[in-house]
Amino acid sequence: MTPETLAALDRAHLIHPVSSWRDQEEYGPRILQSGQGAWLTDIEGNKLLDGFAGLWCVNVGYGQQKVVQAATEQMARLPYATGYFGFASESAITLASRLAVVTPGDLNRVFFSQGGSDAVDSALRFIRFYQHARGTPEKRHVIGLARGYHGSTYTGAGLTALAAFHRDADVPLAWQHHISSPDPYRHPEGPDAAPIIAASVADLRNKVTELGGPEHVAAFFCEPVQGSGGVAIPPKGWLTAMRNTCRELDILFVTDEVITGFGRTGPLFACEHEGVVPDMMTVAKGLTSGYAPMGAVFMSEGMYSTIRDATPPGIAVGHGMTYSAHPVSAAIGLAVLDLYQNGLLDNGVTSGNHLATRLAAMKDHPLVGDARSIGMLGAIELVTDKAAKTKPTASLGISKKLARIGYEKGVLFRAFGDDIIGLAPPLCLTLEETDILCDRIEIVLNVLLDDKDIAAAIA
Repeated sequence: MTPETLAALDRAHLIHPVSSWRDQEEYGPRILQSGQGAWLTDIEGNKLLDGFAGLWCVNVGYGQQKVVQAATEQMARLPYATGYFGFASESAITLASRLAVVTPGDLNRVFFSQGGSDAVDSALRFIRFYQHARGTPEKRHVIGLARGYHGSTYTGAGLTALAAFHRDADVPLAWQHHISSPDPYRHPEGPDAAPIIAASVADLRNKVTELGGPEHVAAFFCEPVQGSGGVAIPPKGWLTAMRNTCRELDILFVTDEVITGFGRTGPLFACEHEGVVPDMMTVAKGLTSGYAPMGAVFMSEGMYSTIRDATPPGIAVGHGMTYSAHPVSAAIGLAVLDLYQNGLLDNGVTSGNHLATRLAAMKDHPLVGDARSIGMLGAIELVTDKAAKTKPTASLGISKKLARIGYEKGVLFRAFGDDIIGLAPPLCLTLEETDILCDRIEIVLNVLLDDKDIAAAIA
């Protein structure tokens, strides 16, 4: 079909995720046709450097033939195997066992979901099962972070703390709560680690007290780095302090590594930066590098055995999905894990260090208030007044302009609605490609300055 025909069909039929339906009908789609390494080609033949790995997920890059071959072989041999009724497939069993070796601490039990959102929903159900199993069903409240993102399924959207996911959706639910974000750039206590950590610990304790004490609180959820909330990177020591506080209060500590997992911040999991072992951990995205849908919940041995031992023989633990532990997705996960363990993580660290250097230099740009990164995960926060950290007014329309100019200049990134450029390049990015990425972003920023309204706002 011609690009024009596809665009018309898109407008008429395809509902895009987290999008303005009016805008989609007006402007139509940008249709991607092929990819190789860190590069994409659209249907018009334009080459684009993907600075966002699809949606934080194509960590190994496009066109990895070992991954394609693994999927092809598995699909030809056994395209589907249910996990119900005691059935399993070799690829799913092998993937679970290999992941258990590399996950932190005793996170040895794996439930495979279809993506990150339903991994979070699964974790929330397991928390309820666990609290009932240990005889504390009154521990039902769950606490997350302001600007946190934990998916857009109904239950997870309430734990998410972004306005777009709450509007007209009747969430958060009554048992879902949030405390302040530990964002060093925007924190009222300033960027120093100690006051930020102390404030978060105090916020958690105060929220627990407000909810009636630890006997009413089941769990605390956090991302080691807040992704969709603008790539807010908590200071070193924050994750450890929050884990220790949860231990003291007898609250489950759950890390959402859907974005940060599988080398995105350097090590395989972001928890490893501080040697933190959560009670549960959710992953997706980099698990299969986006080549097929799959997520997972890792559960500690203690949680698993508590639920198991409290469930009468012959009685099912009532949670499952048709495509849980899908054999093709699992085969892809195995091939992707091989790539991580055979040089790709190291390349991500090298390129991530260079990315950090290039981003730091961008802080001198008139529009840049902050540029931050950890591994291959970064953000550039735009302001109109550096001293006051003033965000641009909505009337300037910077977010839409960023996305449009970036596409015209051959670079893809996340143009957050609050004027933050999000970056999450594939781990296969070379040093030369890292420079191309940053050079093109600098061009985008300079084009913004040519807009007379934007230039006047920062004058």
